Amino acid sequence: MISFKYDFNQDLVELQASNWCGLEQVFVNGKRVSRKLNFGPKSEHQIKLHDGNPCKFQLFIDPNSDQMICRIYKKNRLITSIKQGKENLMHSRQLLQTVIIFTAVSSLGMLLMV
Repeated sequence: MISFKYDFNQDLVELQASNWCGLEQVFVNGKRVSRKLNFGPKSEHQIKLHDGNPCKFQLFIDPNSDQMICRIYKKNRLITSIKQGKENLMHSRQLLQTVIIFTAVSSLGMLLMV
């Protein structure tokens, strides 16, 4: 799971993206305000903040650096661009693979015991 957080004056916004099942979610002050599945290299979420202003999240992978980038816009003005490196993505994938292998081996072991 990859997470991008940004603190506006009265709103804490967070975009969470699963790098293996494609689920993306946007939260404002802990409340989910947007959710979708995405298996492509980029996506976009548009929400309204508590003050009524539009906020847009653009999520994509930079092909030159393999970094995951989240651009946050408020009133169509770029506020910030947050990056997570390839190491975070690879670590998350390795952890997921380990859990899947452990679960598969455990299940197989349980079947053999029966």
